[in-house]
Amino acid sequence: MPEVLIQYEAAIWQAIGETFIMVGAAILAAVLVGLPVGTFLFLCRKGQLMENRLVFSSLNLLVNITRSFPFLLLVVFLIPFTRWIVGTAIGTAAATIPLAIIAIAHYSRLVEQSLLDVPKGVIEAAVSMGASVKEVIFHFLYVEARSSLVLGLTTSIISFISYSTIMGVVGGGGIGDFAIRYGYQQFKTDLMMYMIIIMVILVQLIQFTGMTIARMIDKR
Repeated sequence: MPEVLIQYEAAIWQAIGETFIMVGAAILAAVLVGLPVGTFLFLCRKGQLMENRLVFSSLNLLVNITRSFPFLLLVVFLIPFTRWIVGTAIGTAAATIPLAIIAIAHYSRLVEQSLLDVPKGVIEAAVSMGASVKEVIFHFLYVEARSSLVLGLTTSIISFISYSTIMGVVGGGGIGDFAIRYGYQQFKTDLMMYMIIIMVILVQLIQFTGMTIARMIDKR
């Protein structure tokens, strides 16, 4: 192991742990909130089972506005809200709030697009068999779109890792923040490169895992 990695080993593991906490919170938010929001967006569209122009327009606008914010400005803008939720605007816990919000907006849009790719005949067949809205969602929509949903989540996770590198601005830590503070700012280019390599390996593992799972569950 290179000497510089041995010297900063404890700090590197701490940074990796902070990244996993931030990205883990974003994934939870994406799945637990982003998935239902994206599904609701789809169902409220014109011609769908729960068509509602007002609800769709409101949700659609909210998602678009959130996604349009430059992430660094979103982090700063949410500082009062973050302080209200977790009691502080500094630290890894505080960093999870803006990440969770962008995760919800990001994944909900991908969910909506995945469900739009489901053949309309599938929904019509489900309704003709007397399926309820809940049954249509869980037994038909999600089943048909499962591969696309997994790929969308994989893409989202990679984006969350990228967003997490910005969280040093509120003391969130993480691999990206470590690379900047200990590598770039202290002119330790080799240390910065090692951190970049770690992030590249992490992203490649996530991409490979996501694509493998999506391929396994794709029965089309």
